[in-house]
Amino acid sequence: MSGNLTLAQGKASMKLAFTANARPEAQEALERLRRLYGECSEADADIIVALGGDGHMLETLRRRLEDQKPVYGIHRGTVGFLMNEFIEEALPERLEKATPVRVRPLVARCETLSGQVVTERAFNEVSLLRQTAQTARLRVSVDGAVRMPELLCDGIMVATPAGSTAYNFSAHGPILPINARLLALTPISAFRPRRWRGALLPHTAHVRLDVLDPERRSVSASADNLETRDIVSAEIREDPNAALTLLFDKGHALDERILREQFNV
Repeated sequence: MSGNLTLAQGKASMKLAFTANARPEAQEALERLRRLYGECSEADADIIVALGGDGHMLETLRRRLEDQKPVYGIHRGTVGFLMNEFIEEALPERLEKATPVRVRPLVARCETLSGQVVTERAFNEVSLLRQTAQTARLRVSVDGAVRMPELLCDGIMVATPAGSTAYNFSAHGPILPINARLLALTPISAFRPRRWRGALLPHTAHVRLDVLDPERRSVSASADNLETRDIVSAEIREDPNAALTLLFDKGHALDERILREQFNV
Protein backbone atom coordinates (compact mmCIF):
# COMPACT_ATOMS: atom_id res chain seq x y z
CA MET A 1 0.00 0.00 0.00
CA SER A 2 1.11 3.55 -0.64
CA GLY A 3 1.32 6.29 1.97
CA ASN A 4 -1.53 7.87 3.83
CA LEU A 5 -3.84 10.33 2.12
CA THR A 6 -3.87 13.63 3.98
CA LEU A 7 -6.57 16.21 3.50
CA ALA A 8 -6.77 19.66 5.01
CA GLN A 9 -9.50 19.68 7.63
CA GLY A 10 -8.81 22.63 9.88
CA LYS A 11 -5.58 21.74 11.65
CA ALA A 12 -6.23 18.03 11.34
CA SER A 13 -5.58 15.61 8.49
CA MET A 14 -8.04 13.09 7.12
CA LYS A 15 -6.99 9.49 6.52
CA LEU A 16 -8.82 7.13 4.19
CA ALA A 17 -9.12 3.37 3.91
CA PHE A 18 -10.67 1.64 0.88
CA THR A 19 -12.71 -1.54 0.73
CA ALA A 20 -14.30 -3.24 -2.30
CA ASN A 21 -16.43 -6.22 -3.21
CA ALA A 22 -15.15 -8.98 -5.49
CA ARG A 23 -16.64 -7.67 -8.75
CA PRO A 24 -13.95 -6.89 -11.35
CA GLU A 25 -15.06 -3.28 -11.78
CA ALA A 26 -14.87 -2.72 -8.02
CA GLN A 27 -11.42 -4.29 -7.77
CA GLU A 28 -10.17 -2.26 -10.72
CA ALA A 29 -11.49 0.97 -9.15
CA LEU A 30 -9.92 -0.01 -5.83
CA GLU A 31 -6.46 -0.26 -7.34
CA ARG A 32 -6.84 3.00 -9.26
CA LEU A 33 -8.00 4.96 -6.22
CA ARG A 34 -5.21 3.50 -4.10
CA ARG A 35 -2.66 4.64 -6.68
CA LEU A 36 -4.22 8.10 -6.91
CA TYR A 37 -4.76 8.81 -3.24
CA GLY A 38 -2.89 6.24 -1.16
CA GLU A 39 -4.52 4.71 1.90
CA CYS A 40 -4.07 3.72 5.51
CA SER A 41 -5.46 0.81 7.53
CA GLU A 42 -9.11 0.78 8.60
CA ALA A 43 -7.96 1.05 12.22
CA ASP A 44 -6.18 4.34 11.50
CA ALA A 45 -8.68 5.77 8.97
CA ASP A 46 -11.00 8.69 9.57
CA ILE A 47 -13.31 7.70 6.68
CA ILE A 48 -13.94 4.32 5.05
CA VAL A 49 -14.52 4.43 1.27
CA ALA A 50 -16.59 1.42 0.12
CA LEU A 51 -16.58 0.40 -3.56
CA GLY A 52 -19.41 -1.84 -4.78
CA GLY A 53 -23.17 -2.03 -4.46
CA ASP A 54 -25.63 -1.80 -1.62
CA GLY A 55 -24.79 -5.31 -0.44
CA HIS A 56 -21.16 -4.36 0.09
CA MET A 57 -22.24 -1.15 1.80
CA LEU A 58 -24.33 -3.14 4.29
CA GLU A 59 -21.35 -5.40 5.01
CA THR A 60 -19.12 -2.35 5.48
CA LEU A 61 -21.59 -0.72 7.86
CA ARG A 62 -21.79 -3.90 9.91
CA ARG A 63 -18.01 -3.80 10.35
CA ARG A 64 -18.29 -0.21 11.56
CA LEU A 65 -20.58 -1.01 14.49
CA GLU A 66 -17.64 -1.04 16.90
CA ASP A 67 -15.62 1.97 15.72
CA GLN A 68 -18.57 3.95 14.21
CA LYS A 69 -16.37 5.52 11.52
CA PRO A 70 -18.17 7.34 8.68
CA VAL A 71 -18.53 5.56 5.34
CA TYR A 72 -18.53 7.05 1.84
CA GLY A 73 -19.85 4.63 -0.79
CA ILE A 74 -18.88 4.62 -4.47
CA HIS A 75 -21.08 2.71 -6.90
CA ARG A 76 -19.21 -0.18 -8.51
CA GLY A 77 -21.84 -2.91 -8.14
CA THR A 78 -25.37 -3.86 -9.17
CA VAL A 79 -27.69 -1.77 -6.99
CA GLY A 80 -26.27 1.51 -5.71
CA PHE A 81 -29.01 3.31 -3.81
CA LEU A 82 -26.69 3.86 -0.85
CA MET A 83 -23.72 4.75 -3.04
CA ASN A 84 -22.32 7.87 -4.72
CA GLU A 85 -21.48 8.13 -8.41
CA PHE A 86 -18.08 6.76 -9.43
CA ILE A 87 -15.78 9.67 -10.21
CA GLU A 88 -12.02 9.26 -9.85
CA GLU A 89 -11.14 12.94 -9.73
CA ALA A 90 -11.16 15.25 -6.71
CA LEU A 91 -12.14 12.65 -4.10
CA PRO A 92 -10.69 14.73 -1.23
CA GLU A 93 -12.73 17.76 -2.27
CA ARG A 94 -15.92 15.71 -2.53
CA LEU A 95 -15.37 14.28 0.93
CA GLU A 96 -14.89 17.76 2.38
CA LYS A 97 -18.28 18.82 0.96
CA ALA A 98 -20.15 15.56 1.60
CA THR A 99 -23.49 15.59 3.43
CA PRO A 100 -23.61 13.32 6.51
CA VAL A 101 -26.68 11.13 7.10
CA ARG A 102 -27.19 9.17 10.31
CA VAL A 103 -28.62 5.65 10.00
CA ARG A 104 -29.71 3.46 12.90
CA PRO A 105 -29.76 -0.34 12.63
CA LEU A 106 -32.30 -2.81 13.86
CA VAL A 107 -31.28 -5.50 16.29
CA ALA A 108 -33.04 -8.87 15.98
CA ARG A 109 -32.95 -11.57 18.62
CA CYS A 110 -34.08 -14.88 17.09
CA GLU A 111 -34.69 -18.17 18.85
CA THR A 112 -34.55 -21.38 16.81
CA LEU A 113 -36.26 -24.75 17.16
CA SER A 114 -33.06 -26.17 18.65
CA GLY A 115 -33.04 -23.52 21.37
CA GLN A 116 -30.20 -21.49 19.87
CA VAL A 117 -30.43 -17.70 20.26
CA VAL A 118 -28.97 -15.61 17.42
CA THR A 119 -28.65 -11.83 17.59
CA GLU A 120 -27.92 -9.84 14.42
CA ARG A 121 -28.18 -6.23 13.26
CA ALA A 122 -29.70 -4.92 10.04
CA PHE A 123 -29.53 -1.49 8.43
CA ASN A 124 -32.26 -2.17 5.84
CA GLU A 125 -34.72 -4.68 7.25
CA VAL A 126 -35.31 -7.81 9.29
CA SER A 127 -37.53 -10.17 7.32
CA LEU A 128 -39.22 -13.46 8.16
CA LEU A 129 -39.93 -15.83 5.26
CA ARG A 130 -41.55 -19.24 4.92
CA GLN A 131 -39.04 -22.00 4.14
CA THR A 132 -41.43 -24.46 2.50
CA ALA A 133 -44.57 -24.51 0.36
CA GLN A 134 -46.61 -24.15 3.56
CA THR A 135 -47.89 -20.66 4.36
CA ALA A 136 -46.29 -19.15 7.46
CA ARG A 137 -48.52 -18.70 10.54
CA LEU A 138 -47.32 -15.80 12.67
CA ARG A 139 -48.46 -13.88 15.74
CA VAL A 140 -47.59 -10.16 15.75
CA SER A 141 -47.02 -8.30 19.03
CA VAL A 142 -45.93 -4.68 19.51
CA ASP A 143 -44.62 -3.42 22.84
CA GLY A 144 -45.92 -6.49 24.63
CA ALA A 145 -49.46 -6.33 23.26
CA VAL A 146 -50.72 -8.85 20.70
CA ARG A 147 -51.87 -6.83 17.69
CA MET A 148 -52.58 -9.72 15.34
CA PRO A 149 -53.22 -13.19 16.83
CA GLU A 150 -52.71 -14.92 13.49
CA LEU A 151 -51.25 -13.76 10.20
CA LEU A 152 -51.10 -16.20 7.27
CA CYS A 153 -48.50 -15.00 4.78
CA ASP A 154 -45.31 -15.68 2.88
CA GLY A 155 -43.50 -13.48 5.39
CA ILE A 156 -43.24 -10.14 7.13
CA MET A 157 -40.53 -7.52 7.67
CA VAL A 158 -39.58 -4.60 9.83
CA ALA A 159 -37.79 -1.93 7.75
CA THR A 160 -35.83 1.19 8.65
CA PRO A 161 -36.18 4.49 6.76
CA ALA A 162 -32.90 3.74 4.97
CA GLY A 163 -34.23 0.31 3.95
CA SER A 164 -37.76 1.41 3.12
CA THR A 165 -36.93 1.78 -0.59
CA ALA A 166 -35.42 -1.72 -0.82
CA TYR A 167 -37.21 -5.03 -0.11
CA ASN A 168 -39.91 -3.17 1.82
CA PHE A 169 -40.86 -1.10 -1.24
CA SER A 170 -40.94 -4.22 -3.43
CA ALA A 171 -43.45 -5.70 -0.99
CA HIS A 172 -45.63 -2.57 -1.37
CA GLY A 173 -44.51 -1.09 1.92
CA PRO A 174 -44.33 2.69 2.48
CA ILE A 175 -41.29 4.81 1.67
CA LEU A 176 -40.10 6.63 4.79
CA PRO A 177 -38.14 9.90 4.80
CA ILE A 178 -34.65 9.26 6.12
CA ASN A 179 -35.20 11.45 9.20
CA ALA A 180 -38.58 9.90 10.04
CA ARG A 181 -38.52 8.35 13.49
CA LEU A 182 -40.62 5.46 12.23
CA LEU A 183 -40.36 1.79 11.31
CA ALA A 184 -42.38 0.04 8.61
CA LEU A 185 -44.03 -3.28 9.48
CA THR A 186 -44.86 -4.80 6.09
CA PRO A 187 -46.40 -8.20 5.25
CA ILE A 188 -45.21 -10.25 2.29
CA SER A 189 -48.12 -11.75 0.32
CA ALA A 190 -50.58 -11.68 3.20
CA PHE A 191 -53.30 -14.34 2.79
CA ARG A 192 -55.28 -13.82 6.00
CA PRO A 193 -56.24 -11.14 6.82
CA ARG A 194 -56.12 -10.55 3.07
CA ARG A 195 -56.57 -6.78 3.15
CA TRP A 196 -53.90 -6.04 5.78
CA ARG A 197 -51.15 -3.87 4.30
CA GLY A 198 -48.97 -3.38 7.35
CA ALA A 199 -48.40 -0.63 9.89
CA LEU A 200 -46.21 2.36 10.65
CA LEU A 201 -44.62 2.11 14.09
CA PRO A 202 -42.69 4.57 16.25
CA HIS A 203 -38.95 3.98 16.15
CA THR A 204 -39.06 2.97 19.82
CA ALA A 205 -41.43 0.06 19.14
CA HIS A 206 -40.43 -3.46 20.16
CA VAL A 207 -41.84 -5.99 17.69
CA ARG A 208 -42.18 -9.68 18.53
CA LEU A 209 -43.03 -12.20 15.83
CA ASP A 210 -43.92 -15.73 16.95
CA VAL A 211 -44.07 -18.67 14.54
CA LEU A 212 -47.26 -20.56 15.47
CA ASP A 213 -46.46 -23.86 13.73
CA PRO A 214 -42.65 -23.86 13.46
CA GLU A 215 -42.13 -27.57 12.82
CA ARG A 216 -44.65 -27.99 9.99
CA ARG A 217 -44.53 -24.41 8.68
CA SER A 218 -40.86 -23.55 9.10
CA VAL A 219 -39.70 -19.94 8.89
CA SER A 220 -36.32 -18.23 8.48
CA ALA A 221 -35.25 -14.76 9.61
CA SER A 222 -32.85 -12.54 7.67
CA ALA A 223 -31.12 -9.46 9.05
CA ASP A 224 -30.24 -7.81 5.74
CA ASN A 225 -28.28 -10.70 4.14
CA LEU A 226 -27.64 -12.79 7.29
CA GLU A 227 -30.08 -15.69 7.56
CA THR A 228 -31.13 -17.77 10.56
CA ARG A 229 -33.28 -20.80 9.70
CA ASP A 230 -35.98 -22.67 11.62
CA ILE A 231 -36.87 -19.91 14.05
CA VAL A 232 -39.68 -19.97 16.60
CA SER A 233 -39.63 -16.25 17.43
CA ALA A 234 -37.94 -12.97 16.59
CA GLU A 235 -37.75 -9.85 18.74
CA ILE A 236 -36.90 -6.73 16.72
CA ARG A 237 -36.18 -3.16 17.77
CA GLU A 238 -34.07 -0.19 16.77
CA ASP A 239 -30.61 0.02 18.33
CA PRO A 240 -30.20 3.74 19.19
CA ASN A 241 -26.66 3.25 20.47
CA ALA A 242 -25.31 1.99 17.13
CA ALA A 243 -26.06 4.95 14.83
CA LEU A 244 -23.58 5.29 11.95
CA THR A 245 -22.78 8.06 9.47
CA LEU A 246 -23.08 7.75 5.69
CA LEU A 247 -21.55 10.47 3.49
CA PHE A 248 -23.20 11.62 0.26
CA ASP A 249 -22.21 14.04 -2.49
CA LYS A 250 -24.08 17.32 -2.58
CA GLY A 251 -27.42 16.84 -4.32
CA HIS A 252 -27.28 13.04 -3.97
CA ALA A 253 -27.97 12.69 -0.26
CA LEU A 254 -30.14 9.83 0.90
CA ASP A 255 -33.07 12.07 1.86
CA GLU A 256 -33.17 13.47 -1.70
CA ARG A 257 -32.99 9.99 -3.23
CA ILE A 258 -35.82 8.75 -1.04
CA LEU A 259 -37.91 11.78 -2.00
CA ARG A 260 -37.30 11.15 -5.72
CA GLU A 261 -38.35 7.52 -5.33
CA GLN A 262 -41.77 8.68 -4.13
CA PHE A 263 -42.32 10.59 -7.35
CA ASN A 264 -40.79 7.85 -9.58
CA VAL A 265 -38.28 10.33 -10.99
